[in-house]
Amino acid sequence: MSRNGNNRISSLDGLRGLAAGIVLAHHASLIAQPWIDPAGWALLTQSPIKLLLAGSEAVMVFFVLSGMVVALPALRTGFSWARYYPARLVRLYVPVIAALGAASLLVQLIPRDASTMPQDSWMQDAQATSVSAGDVLSQMTLLRSNYPIDNVLWSLRWELFFSLLLPLYLWVALRVRRFAVPVAVLTVVLIFAGRTTGNAALTYLPVFLLGTLIAVRFADLRAWAERPRMRRVLPWLALAACVMLIASWLARPLTAGTVAADLLWALAGAGAALLVILAVVWPRARRALDTRPMQWLGRVSFSLYLVHAPILASLCYLLGAEQWWLACLVGIPLSLAVAALFHALVERQAQELARKVGGIGTALADRVQVGRIRAARRVALARAQ
Repeated sequence: MSRNGNNRISSLDGLRGLAAGIVLAHHASLIAQPWIDPAGWALLTQSPIKLLLAGSEAVMVFFVLSGMVVALPALRTGFSWARYYPARLVRLYVPVIAALGAASLLVQLIPRDASTMPQDSWMQDAQATSVSAGDVLSQMTLLRSNYPIDNVLWSLRWELFFSLLLPLYLWVALRVRRFAVPVAVLTVVLIFAGRTTGNAALTYLPVFLLGTLIAVRFADLRAWAERPRMRRVLPWLALAACVMLIASWLARPLTAGTVAADLLWALAGAGAALLVILAVVWPRARRALDTRPMQWLGRVSFSLYLVHAPILASLCYLLGAEQWWLACLVGIPLSLAVAALFHALVERQAQELARKVGGIGTALADRVQVGRIRAARRVALARAQ
């Protein structure tokens, strides 16, 4: 298993990049959807092709990845919560604020009239046509349920909640680690319950627990995958993971509008968790994810995720709804280029600032601890006298 100098598992970076690319393709397909006949759309979404357009399911992969890679350092000796919290918040909020500011500028510069977009389309229903200071500030908090200025920020809301609740996730995962498989099944049941009741917190927050369970059983999973018999099973597990990820789409002609559709959708969480495990333990998957294109995508994946939706939407409004194909043709490579620039100018600076802020948090915590020790000694001396 290859790691870089920062103890990052490189294949997981590649998986993150692949997921970000799929989200980009998914949003491009939503722009195209009104112009594709129903039979063509069914072919794209109710066949294995859907794996390339499974945007919502790719976000589930992001959530499992976060649950794992954020938890892993917290399980190591010497981990500091005083460093973690300020660094994590800076790491999340600085890129979000920058992306939201850029998206707001695009809305102001490029006129938007929702009536020019196809009825009930992603372009008409999910994109802001105007902005105000209040809108920007409220969406900047990541506490809202909708984010029309930069559509993808809805998922960062759950990333924020998970980050704040990490001690609770670790507490649960460590206490049930011996029963990780049945707890994972229960987690999928919770996702299903959230989906059927429309409870977004119950739908998405349990997905992070799947990743945290992987983190606490990480060494066991690697040892399990090294068994000769399991090596022969891994390709079939990969196939099962892909089927679970898009099962609700494959079965849509039979289950649309039924409880079974929600149950199959919840299986996407299990599929996402299995893909994350395979990205670590399956040599064939690691080799594919360690290639240069995947690693580059992984490096800019967060930036790409943040910037692509406003770019696609702005191009669609600029060129006109009927030029949707040109908006996608230009928007996809432009999003990749802007993501590289955003990564260099914003995300890397945010990472550096997070390290500095985390160091300050650790220093302050150390000073508080030293003060407590000195105070305790003074009390002990006073009592001794």
